[in-house]
Formats: sequence, C-alpha cells, structure tokens
Amino acid sequence: MVTRRSVLFASAAAPAAGALLGTPAARAAEAAADAKGRSTVALRDGWRFALVNPGGITDPTGAYTDAAATGYDDSGWREVAVPHDWSIELAPTTQNGTTSGTGFFPGGLGWYRLAFTLPPALAGKRISVEFDGVYMDSYVHCNGTEVGRHPYGYTGFAFDLTDLLHTDGSTENVIAVRVQNRLPSSRWYSGSGIYREARLVVTEPVHVARWGTRVTTPEITAERATVEARISVLNESGTAGPVEIRSRIKDPRGRTVARAATTVDVAEQATETHELTVGRPRLWDLEAPHRYTLETELRVGGKAVDTYRTPFGFRTFSFDPDEGFHLNGTYHKLKGVDLHHDLGALGAAVSKDAIRRQMTIMRSMGVNAFRTSHNPPSPEMIEVCEELGIVMLVEAFDCWRSPKTRYDYGRFFDEWSDRDIAEMVLAARNSPAVLMWSIGNEISEFTSTAGLTIADRLIAGIKALDDTRPVVIGSHRHRSVPAPGTPGDLILAKLDGLGLNYNTAKSVDALHARYPHLFLFESESSSETSTRGAYQEPEHLNTGENHTPGKRETSSYDNNLASWTMSGEYGHKKDRDRKWFAGQFLWSGIDYIGEPTPYDVFPVKGSFFGAVDTAGFPKDMYHLFRSQWVAEPMVHLLPMTWNHEEGATVEVWAYANVDTVELFLNGTSLGTRTFDRKKTVDGRAYLETTDATGDDKTFTDGPYPGSYTSPNGSAGKLHLGWKVPYRPGELKAVARRHGKVVATDVLRTAGGPHAVRLTADRRSLAADGRALVFVTADIVDARGVVVPDAEHLISFEVTGGSLAGLDNGREESAERYQTSTRTAFHGKALAIVRSSARPGSLKVTARVEGLRSGSVTVRTTPARSSATTPAARFEPDHPAPVDYPYADASYSGRPDTLPAAMLDGDPATGWSNAFSKAATALLPAFAGARAEDWVSVDFGRTRTFDRAEVSFTLSETHSLPAAVEAEVWDGGAYVPVKGAVVDWATASDAPTVITFDAVRGSRLRLRLNSAHPGEARGAVRVSRLEVPAG
Repeated sequence: MVTRRSVLFASAAAPAAGALLGTPAARAAEAAADAKGRSTVALRDGWRFALVNPGGITDPTGAYTDAAATGYDDSGWREVAVPHDWSIELAPTTQNGTTSGTGFFPGGLGWYRLAFTLPPALAGKRISVEFDGVYMDSYVHCNGTEVGRHPYGYTGFAFDLTDLLHTDGSTENVIAVRVQNRLPSSRWYSGSGIYREARLVVTEPVHVARWGTRVTTPEITAERATVEARISVLNESGTAGPVEIRSRIKDPRGRTVARAATTVDVAEQATETHELTVGRPRLWDLEAPHRYTLETELRVGGKAVDTYRTPFGFRTFSFDPDEGFHLNGTYHKLKGVDLHHDLGALGAAVSKDAIRRQMTIMRSMGVNAFRTSHNPPSPEMIEVCEELGIVMLVEAFDCWRSPKTRYDYGRFFDEWSDRDIAEMVLAARNSPAVLMWSIGNEISEFTSTAGLTIADRLIAGIKALDDTRPVVIGSHRHRSVPAPGTPGDLILAKLDGLGLNYNTAKSVDALHARYPHLFLFESESSSETSTRGAYQEPEHLNTGENHTPGKRETSSYDNNLASWTMSGEYGHKKDRDRKWFAGQFLWSGIDYIGEPTPYDVFPVKGSFFGAVDTAGFPKDMYHLFRSQWVAEPMVHLLPMTWNHEEGATVEVWAYANVDTVELFLNGTSLGTRTFDRKKTVDGRAYLETTDATGDDKTFTDGPYPGSYTSPNGSAGKLHLGWKVPYRPGELKAVARRHGKVVATDVLRTAGGPHAVRLTADRRSLAADGRALVFVTADIVDARGVVVPDAEHLISFEVTGGSLAGLDNGREESAERYQTSTRTAFHGKALAIVRSSARPGSLKVTARVEGLRSGSVTVRTTPARSSATTPAARFEPDHPAPVDYPYADASYSGRPDTLPAAMLDGDPATGWSNAFSKAATALLPAFAGARAEDWVSVDFGRTRTFDRAEVSFTLSETHSLPAAVEAEVWDGGAYVPVKGAVVDWATASDAPTVITFDAVRGSRLRLRLNSAHPGEARGAVRVSRLEVPAG
C-alpha cells in the first residue's frame, strides 16, 4: 500500500512565496483551478524518510531496491519535514567512516519519498520540482522514472516533471530522492539530506525562465537611477506568438516608481531588455539596506500568464588596489567573517530564524561582510544579509579537480563545475549584498599549469552571466611573492582581486608592490582558537593544549595558535594600518561542527576558531572584535568571570574602544590604564598601547625588533592589563572618554548553584510549526550570578511547541544535539524550541536535580499556514557512566600522556604536563614547564587511606617536582591532608611515598609544583600512582 498525502496548491505570485496549505484534500482541485499564472508550493511536509545505511552508500539488505517505484510500501518509513538533516539526528561516533573533521557524525545512504495528487485544472501547465540544496550526490525520481542527478551539495537545481505527472485528481504521484553522502566527503560537517527548501513550481506554457531576470543599475545619482532589466521568456506551448512583457519597479514601501512594456514574438525562447528610470533612489547601504522589487508580468492575448518578482537594490561599490573598498562613495573596511553553513544543534537544515540569529550576533560584533565558506549559500542566507546590510563574497568551491577528502566534490568537478558555477551566479547575481565571486578556496591547482586553464574556464563562466562584480580567490599559496612566469604568478593576472589566508604583514606588502593591479584583502584572518570561559598562561603568546579528557579546551587570552594562524590582535593591526587593504574575514565568526583544531580525537567534535560558540554565546574574542569594529562605547573584562583560587594573581585584560579604563575591586581602585591616540600614515585615528609585543619575528630591526611595527613606526597592544591578587567580590571596569563615563563592565564572584534561569530571545513567534525561539539556560547562584564551573545535567520540557535542538557551546562533547537533556558548560546551555501550529503560548521549563527549576513563556500568534509533520520526540541523553578508578589531571601536555596511564601498571606509559609548540610564521617554537599542576584519582566510593605512592620519571624534559601536596575530597571540596610526610625517591620511576593521617574520602589529589618553571626541563611525569586502602 502507499500512504496517501496530498500536496495542495495556492495562488502565489512570488516564486518563493508558496506555502503548503492545510486545505482538505477534497478542496484541492478547486483551489488549484482558481490559480492564474505561476503557483509555488513549498514541499516541506508529507515526506517519508529511511536511513538505509549510515556507514556507506550500499543497500545491505536489498530492501530499498525499488524505493523509487510508485507502489513501493513506505508506510514503515519515518515522517519528516524538509529542510531535513539526518546526520544531526544521530549520535557522534567513531564508526561508519566518520572523522573529527566532520564532527564524528555519520552520513551514508538515505531515501526520501513524497506522495501527492494533482487536480485536473493543472493539465496543460508546466510543472517542475526545485531543490535549493541536497547534500549530496542526489538522484531524483518521479513516478518511478529517474529525472536527473545532482552531485554538488551546495547548489540548487530543478527538473521538469510535466510529462511524468498525473493531473486527474485521483492518481497518486511520487517524488523519490536518493541521497548519497559517502564519508569523508568534506573537511567540515556537511549534514546529509534535503537540507534546504524544496518546492513545486507550476506555470503556464509561456513563462519567465528559472532565474530568468537580470537586473543591473548602470547609473546611480542622488536624483535618478537607471535600471536595466533583462528578461528571458520561454514558450513551451508549441505555437509561436506575441508576448507582452511588462516591468514594474516597486520601492521599499511597495509603491510603483517606474514602468516599461514591450511586445515580442516568442517561438521557443526570447530575451528582452527594459530600461527604466527611478527618481531619487534610496540606496542599499550597510546601515540602511533599502530593497526594491522588479515585478515582471507576461501577458498573452491580453491575459496575464506569469508574474515573477526579483528583489534588487541600488548601490555603487569599488575595490581599488590603492584606495581600498568604497560603498556608495564612502570608504569602509570589510569587517568580515567566514562561516560554514551549519546552524549548531540544528545541523545543516536551513532555518531562516536560525540564520538571522547567527547574522544578528555577527552584526552586533561590528560585522559588515560575510564570505560563504567554501560554497554557495542558501537563498535564506542571501536574504538575511540583504536585510541586515551585510555585503557578501560568494564562493564556489573548496576543491577543483584535486580532492581534499576521498569522496568530496573533486570526483565531479570536471563534469559539473560549469553548471554549478552558473547556478551560483544566477541564484545570487541580482542581490545588492553580493559584491564578489570567488572561484575557490585554498585550491592546489592555484599554482599548477592545469589550474590556469581551469581558472580561465570558471572566470569566463562567471563573466558571461555577470560582468559587474570582481572575481577573486582565497589563497594559502600566495604567502610569498611567486616567481615570475610560474603558474602562481600567471593566475594572478587573470583575477580582479586576491584573498589571502594567513599572510604576514610583510608578505602582504610585498604582494601589493608586485601586483599593483590587484586589490588585496584577508579572506581568512587570525584564526586563534579559544574556548568560552577557558584561560591559560597569558604571559605566553602561544600556549600548549590540554589533552586531559574532559578538559580539551583552549585559552581565551588570544594565545592559542596553530602553525599557520595568528592572534586576533595581529590580524586587526595588519588590516588597520593599510588603507589600500580592503579588509579581513575572520576565521571564523562562529564555531562550527567539525574541524576541531588543535585536537583530533573523539569526542571533540566542534571547532575552536569562532568568536562565538556553536550555541551563540560570545567568547572573549567577540569583544576584541567589537572593540575594533563598533563605534558605540564598550568595555569588556577578561577573564569573563570572577571565581578564582584564593591567593592567585589574575591577569585581567580590558578590551575597549575608548582610551581610558579604571579597574575597581570591591570599590577600591586598582589603577587606570590608557590607550595612546595614534594615526595611520594616511591619517586615520586609532587606539593602542605603546609596547613591544613580540608578535612578529619577521621584524628584525627598527625600534621594536620581534614585534609587529606599524608603518608609522609604532607598536603596541589592543588591550589594557592589570595583575590582580584575587579576592572574591566585585570587579568593575569603568571606561571614560574625555573624563566622562561611557561604558562599564562588572564581574561578580558566584556562590553555589541555586537555580536555573531561562531567557528567551523573543517575546512572540508565529504558530506555524517552523518558527524558532532560542532560550538560554543559566545555572545561577542565589543572587542571579552565573556559576562558571556549573556542569549540571539540565532536562528541558516544552508545552505548546517542541524541542528542535540543545547545545552548550562545548567543543569536547559526546552528547547528541537532538535530545531533551544537556549538560551546562561554564554555567550555560541553549534550548532551540519550535512553535506548534496552535496559537496561544509556548512554555519552556528547565529542571536540574537539587536546584530550583526555571521557566519562560512566549506568545505564539496565528500564521497563514502551518506545518503538518508531527514534531520529533526527543529522549534524554544521559552521560556515559564513569569507569572507576578514574584518573584526572589539571593539564596533560600530549595526547599520549593522559592521566589514565598512571593507573595502567605499565611504567613505559604515564601522565606528563610537558608540551611544545611548533614555530609559526610569526612566533618561534616554544616549550616551557608550567608552574603548577595536579593529578587525582577517583575511587568511585568512599574508602580509608593513609598513603600514596607516586613514581616520577626523570629525563631531559622531566624533573622531580619541587613540592607535592596531598588533598582529599570531603564531598564538596578538596582539603589538605594532615601529617603529610614525603619520602622522595631519586631514581627515575621509583615510588615516592607520601604518608599522612588516615582519611576517608572518594578522591585523592596531588598538587605538583615545578622545580624549574618556565624551563623545558621542569615538566613533571608520573608513570604510576597507587593509593593503597588503609
């Protein structure tokens, strides 16, 4: 049997405005019969889905051999709504061919089926199916016939179904889609499935072609603007005839401001150009992004047969190799970010609400530009950028013919790249936000002879469809000037601009001098790695990584760098000092799933590169960029919490965009720090300290050898600093401009966890079954201060809606995203909640054992249409049980020197805090002992003990600690043991015995102080730790 589902049509003028209506099936024919011209129906509900094989693209049982057939029984398949990403629904795993690069999520083979009937009124019309994106290698079938294949997961496509569909009102039609995501197919998390919107488009035989309008604005002045509208008309009636083409331009308020009309004879296809004039155009700009609409109407025999709407905008822009970037005649820096396409806990499944939240957070950081890394974006992303005033660099590919992963797009490039480059351009060329096309990111062929021919072909393909925008690349192969006549040199003659990935300031200057015809910008900048709420060794410019399971984090002092990356401060200074440099795109604006540099181990499944984590919670890097990119006065303190160990000295930084900041601890001033007012060589003002920074070894002379030095001869930092002896209470920064307080930031010491506090990002949302509200859960003390070390398991419940995903921004986590429980991370978690189809209210409740529950209510308002697919039911996801005894450590310097090795009985293995950092392009190699660390063992039960035996390894890099202190867990905190005596062993791996008064407890911790802190020989290694029962 076939499960019956009806797709019902409504009259709609706009090609993207179709909706799936809740009209009863008996009324479908009547609704469609009234439709005139173009109708669009979103294919969101009614799909059935089967995950055939999460580990490959074969059908092991043969049960899905006939899955495309109309009579195939799909009643046992799961009902899903599209957009849909099946990978994000699964648990991260090391099985099924997954990798850390893709977040340990499976892909595999999946099938989708949609059954529907069409009324007789649609006979004689043209009907096609459109997909905005299917990841990847999809095969589309209609009523058992394969109608086409589309390998690339990031471009849209359409197939004409007219001759295959039944329009008798009773015979069922079936669209079936086979999707193959064979891993590894990407360097980052891709998602799997029909993850973007899909729709049916119904037209008369005479209609505007898909992407059939091209709008350009060749002349714009304050008084008038010229619009050229090029319209492509198809006539599939089989009879040639005259077609009247009417063009109307509507302003942002919907008023018609220009008209044109012509009549052309159309046999099969014709193209007509209208020139229109708009008086006093309102510009699309960063702060006021006004959009107009071209409305194209086709009339045959005096009757309207098609209406096609094209949003566009008026703006001028230029990228000048010497003068930089101008928009509407005003100089700007590109304050950009790179983002991959996942939406955190939602995976790749497109949601305009989620995209808008991401980009609004980026806008609040000062962002005005976005590079679509490394693929064409969804239509929703383009629309959001248009609405928010964010300019776009649209990128085509992450590889050409040479693959970067075994099953990536490189397999299809030669056959499909021309079609995909055309689709990219056609889908985005009318957007005022799009300013540049990129033909690829970090492509190996950029410096090969074969690459020259490929580049010619891709550039020609773009220019044939749009010659109004520059073509660029994002290159990691131009970090030095290529030799004359080499492919790396010759390819630059073909480009309008060059995006640089992680270039030093000196290499930027050298390229500018060698290639004066090119405008330059940083397509990937900075790329420091950090974890929200984690801080390590601010005295070092580059720190080691902590490989202890459960503590795989990176420092937020802008000082954890990979061999190719640079600090956020360095990236800003390099960009700031060069007017001709168009700007930068930070890698990355937001953490994404996959590519978890600097770790390559389960369960680290998220990147550390973002200024904001995957949950949307800002890290300290967000505030550094705000301090350089926004005009509104601000100040931000880091660390961002004020809970530290008694007696510790805390390095406190302030990011600010005003020159003076005073710091107070419990009302007492700790002093004022001031930025110097400086100017670039072209006269632009900026704030910076005056210090040697040690951040660029390529500067070997001048007043600040080893430090990045501006062309004006100055060097300095973009933060202010204090060394503060810790005392609990309130730490407050007061920022002043010309003596007046203009901004403050306050940190308060948190007490014990008391309650869960929920905060929604909006007060109301549409009751359409698709709208999202993002709810932040904070673990707070009795005074409402977030508890920074809280990691409680939070259980979420929703009435009047459903959970769409949970997150906490933690990069190292085996937790699934689509469950009803999530642990807090540094005191915070996020619930993404979807509305139901019933207006009224939506309530979210969060419960934590032993704490006061929290709740928040959001109003839900009536919607024109609503989803009919039942919401997925989320189950709890409890952390895996711990195997005891369990060893832990504050820091492990290498992935092969973990705490568990202390308990395995093998002296050849062991825990160590020794680390080394390789040299980067800017910094020398570094290795030095940490001043203090601890190791511990948890027995899983309370027991009595009075001694510990610990064997230390002695070598060129490991010494005996200067001191060891034993502590026991009393159920709430570690307390020192009494009567401790240490009998030191001087031979390597011989047991040092620590005796003390007998205690009862479940855990023992040893504090270890380095005998040679800061020196390579001062690390500590423990090959064996035993705590005999007393």
